[in-house]
Amino acid sequence: MAMGKKQSRYCYREVLPFTAMVVVECSNVGLSTLFKAASTKGMSYRVFIVYSFAISAICLAPLAFLVHRKTQLPPFSLSLFGRLCLLAILGFSAQMFGYKGIDYSSPTLSSAISNLTPAITFALALIFRMEKLVIRSARSQAKILGTIVSISGALVVVLYEGPAVIRSSSSSLSSNNMRRPLTSPSISDWTVGGLFLTADYILLSIWYIVQAQTVRMYPAELLVVLLYNICVTLISAPVCLMIEPNLSSWRIGADIMLVTILYAGIVGSSFGTVVHTWGLRVKGPVYVALFRPLSIAIAAIMGVIFLGDTLYLGSVIGAILISIGFYIVLWGKAKDEPSDESESTLESASTSTQNEPLLR
Repeated sequence: MAMGKKQSRYCYREVLPFTAMVVVECSNVGLSTLFKAASTKGMSYRVFIVYSFAISAICLAPLAFLVHRKTQLPPFSLSLFGRLCLLAILGFSAQMFGYKGIDYSSPTLSSAISNLTPAITFALALIFRMEKLVIRSARSQAKILGTIVSISGALVVVLYEGPAVIRSSSSSLSSNNMRRPLTSPSISDWTVGGLFLTADYILLSIWYIVQAQTVRMYPAELLVVLLYNICVTLISAPVCLMIEPNLSSWRIGADIMLVTILYAGIVGSSFGTVVHTWGLRVKGPVYVALFRPLSIAIAAIMGVIFLGDTLYLGSVIGAILISIGFYIVLWGKAKDEPSDESESTLESASTSTQNEPLLR
């Protein structure tokens, strides 16, 4: 029985979060690719943001009611409402920067720059005392080294193209535009897109920290994400309507635009945000941010398979460095958590203490 409990705890604490985060990163890269395809058809990223969060709120409302209708939750306070509003502003601003950056550049660059997220999140977690850093300890050195290696891998992908490893026979002008190298004539768009994406992932790191604190205050992931999506919808709708007053832009036909919006609302803003929020509560913000580097390898593979992109040596070398850095930091994070043996020892000790009589 103890062995079964230990295995189930290991699955919940290690296997399930790892699998869920990888699935979410795959879905995020797919969303970026779909958005790029839809934006080339004329879809406004402002319209996309409003519709996707509204659809997410509609999808999560019945689910949150069913799951939490009998759950004893803390009272809804003014402090919690303020945090939700802050999360909504951060999330909306990050989405505006992020999708405008993808519009200027490509999903591959978005995935590459997302590798800044672990370093920024780690620094913020240290400031807010959500992570411990002891320079002389092996686990702290592993976190720092792994973060540096991952960022180096991202820089390799962005700055070094190298010879083609897999050259697509169906390469065309449109596919080349999906991955603009730094030496192309559109370097200004590529640079502007990179700046927008950098702002996006800085805001995302702050969002991770605030969301981790919020879900500890109010431990109901579905309800928190539902209220967050409602707040983003209420904030984004009037702002985007003022920026995008042309009503024809808000009419969506039954094409790639509708598919992208539905995918973003159901998979991205609903499933992805719920999984990230649950991961923030179970494993912390740094663990969730660690999976961002995997998206560059996923983006490169999906670009070759679905977009006809050419796979370059720089992407391969960068993906290898990113993976190495990821697992180094993951090892350091694993050393931070108490082992099952120590926890079971503490539990047995506390149980034996409780069973001892007060008077001998």
